[in-house]
Amino acid sequence: MPSEAAAGPIYDTIGLDYANLRKADPRIAALIEHALGDARTVLNVGAGTGNYEPVGRAVTALEPSAEMIAQRPAGAAPAVQGVAEALPFADASFDAAMGVLTVHHWSDPARGLREMRRVSRGPVVLLTFDPDSRAAWILDYWPQLADLDAGIMPKLSLYEEALGPVEIVPVPIPHDCTDGFLYAYWRRPGAYLDPTARRAISSFWKIEGVEAGLEQLAADLASGAWRARHGDLLVQDAMDAGYRLVVSRG
Repeated sequence: MPSEAAAGPIYDTIGLDYANLRKADPRIAALIEHALGDARTVLNVGAGTGNYEPVGRAVTALEPSAEMIAQRPAGAAPAVQGVAEALPFADASFDAAMGVLTVHHWSDPARGLREMRRVSRGPVVLLTFDPDSRAAWILDYWPQLADLDAGIMPKLSLYEEALGPVEIVPVPIPHDCTDGFLYAYWRRPGAYLDPTARRAISSFWKIEGVEAGLEQLAADLASGAWRARHGDLLVQDAMDAGYRLVVSRG
């Protein structure tokens, strides 16, 4: 499993245009905002360029990648370079802590989660992915992604083990999701053929055989085979692709 420190160099490469390729989806952001409750001070762990950081709260960002920190827009929350497993903050320093699609980059997820619980007086809110999910058709073309997820994505049971009682709820992914994470393009299959879109998806940097899957997807889109198998998705507004919101109330 790559460490969060190792994730820094990965995102120093991926992050070259990350802010433009990965924009917070407002519907997902609303779920995170609601889960944060009335927290005034919030720590965002694995903050990247600042996606999903709530407006109107005092946010502190923690991020291992210098490139990602450099891309944070003017006026963004102050950022500290560091890792989840050793948060440089005192106990109960924040009203809440949050993290978005970051836990799988940590060297020791359980330790990082305990650190988040330590520094938060209130909720810990995490957007993550269920590694047992096999809902997305993309696995038809890159089945190795399932093995990757199984290797790096923590089982959902870990969250309760590390944080105590948690609520875990599905996060439906809108068909026009503005955040280009791995399964965001479930109703826009042609997007995976775009190297610009793939560049901001860390999973494609971690697997072999990407080109073979691209060739098969391109052929199936051209022949109509993809539509024959998955055309029912084209009338759906949202899909449960395996993403989950985990909330520890503290």
